[in-house]
Amino acid sequence: MTDTSAPDGWFAEVEPGDTEAAASAIRHGEAETPADWPALAVESGFADDEAEYYDLLHEATVTAAREAAREAERADDKQLIHALRAMDDTERTANELAERVEEWAGALLSTETAATGLDFAAVVVQREPANATEERVISLAKRVVDLRDERDNLRTFMERRAPEVAPNLAKMAGPTLAARLISLAGGLETLAKKPSGTVQVLGAEDALFAHLRGHAPSPKHGVIFTHEFVRGTRPADRGSAARALAGKLSIAARIDHYAGDLRPELHEELRERMDTIRARGEDDEGTADADAGAANAGGADE
Repeated sequence: MTDTSAPDGWFAEVEPGDTEAAASAIRHGEAETPADWPALAVESGFADDEAEYYDLLHEATVTAAREAAREAERADDKQLIHALRAMDDTERTANELAERVEEWAGALLSTETAATGLDFAAVVVQREPANATEERVISLAKRVVDLRDERDNLRTFMERRAPEVAPNLAKMAGPTLAARLISLAGGLETLAKKPSGTVQVLGAEDALFAHLRGHAPSPKHGVIFTHEFVRGTRPADRGSAARALAGKLSIAARIDHYAGDLRPELHEELRERMDTIRARGEDDEGTADADAGAANAGGADE
């Protein structure tokens, strides 16, 4: 016997052949309590029997999943990831082709320049070809320059979009590092859910796995090493600096994902923490200098 007091199912007010409406109902609808949905669907006339109900349900859920995947791929953080990866790809390809141009044109054309790599390709582009071979190498150099320009345009785009997608993360890490952390995590939401210890070693997966196999020491940091707070701290304190930075980056990612507003106090807290860590190093150096001075003075007295 069907419970007539049960809430309407996802199929309520949906025509059996309207897959898009059914998918939308499945994605956005909800029910407080479960019910015998197949029986209700048959009773309401949505399906002739339970087998047809499950066929319609399967078609609707597949459509809903595809639409959800398309929306996720169109999300702002995914566009930032695509821009970063495209920038990396164009830079790598440009550098590889620039080496080929330098080797080829260096033997073919007489160029009075000390430029190398991408800069050398830019010099070659200015030449007028004297024969078919020179035409080809100059054409290749143009492709290299085009790739370099596209890399620069992608970097500009990424640096403009990163603060819009993740304002706190971009302010704290800088647009490029922020985008790289989001890319390594697979998205802003995924990054926001990662513990700070994982954020600290993102980009150092090979070293981490080697450590887990007992073949290497535990890595202190991954890509966050490029941040001035880590790179610019003395080696003895880089572990502390990396932990402090990773902790605040984790908080920044969570705020960006769940709230989206800029929190100046978060960045001030990080600066104060870094000042404390770096002051520790200065104090140690001052103590060492004082001990050395005392030792020298003792030697003079003797």
